[in-house]
Amino acid sequence: MRRKSYIKSIGIFSLFAAMVMLSGCDTVLMDPKGAIGVEQKKLILTATGLMLIVVIPVIFMTFAFAWKFRASNKNAAYTPNWSHSNKIEVVVWSVPIIIIAILAVITWRTSHELDPYKPLVSDKKPITIEVISLDWKWLFIYPEQGIATVNELAFPTHVPLNFKITSNSVMNSFFIPQLGGQIYAMAGMQTKLHLIANEAGKYKGISGSYSGEGFSGMKFTAIATPTEADFNRWVAQVKASPHTLNNTDDFDKLAQPSENNPVDYFSSVKPALFKETINKFMGDMHMHSSEPMGDKMHQSIHKGEQVHTGTEE
Repeated sequence: MRRKSYIKSIGIFSLFAAMVMLSGCDTVLMDPKGAIGVEQKKLILTATGLMLIVVIPVIFMTFAFAWKFRASNKNAAYTPNWSHSNKIEVVVWSVPIIIIAILAVITWRTSHELDPYKPLVSDKKPITIEVISLDWKWLFIYPEQGIATVNELAFPTHVPLNFKITSNSVMNSFFIPQLGGQIYAMAGMQTKLHLIANEAGKYKGISGSYSGEGFSGMKFTAIATPTEADFNRWVAQVKASPHTLNNTDDFDKLAQPSENNPVDYFSSVKPALFKETINKFMGDMHMHSSEPMGDKMHQSIHKGEQVHTGTEE
């Protein structure tokens, strides 16, 4: 009896400890703050709900069968020669087929609707941000504002963001979970991502692909300002920085590997820095085409139309 009581106490304590530890968890994917993130959340919940149509009955039937055919139940029918039932076969095959067909249609539609290359329809002018993955930090270039930052970017809410993304070294993955979307950053190639923030706030950005010993500290902050005036004040703050990225030597110095790199501002940046970063990995290939390699690959695989942001109330 003592042993059973001890085991029961340990079980209750373990359950309580797990509840306490998990109470601080924040599932950011289920708390989206952008139009794309909201649609992705709906997709996750829909797919999960469809799969639970199979999972939940199986769980209940497992307990029901175990209870019905327990050793002490003498009334349970014992049929050792039973081998087949057409009714069971129909259910076992038809239900999964229907669910898979529904998931296939949903996947096909959402893969086009949430295509990261599709511009977001809005009555506001998009902001272009060029992203370069470095070891182990993120460089953000604002070509229209003529500034650059490390491990911090800002933008107004309800304004579409056109990200152009590449890498200065190994392959990485650009990801702002609460805004939605994740796409690779690859040397010698340009990928694209279109996002929008529905609510003002500070959102965590991460590297979604392992890239070396400094990977765990390769994080950044995405600031969605309440108004465009607040964004302009942030731009003015960056322009007040004494640091610049006006030549290749400045960039090469910044690109040196560093872990847990602090936020840094650059009041001016070389206009063609992003394109030069791509071209230096391509050799003579870029001389034959002005279109980035990532764009050409995407166009050969996938074509789509514009998608609405869904910001209208």
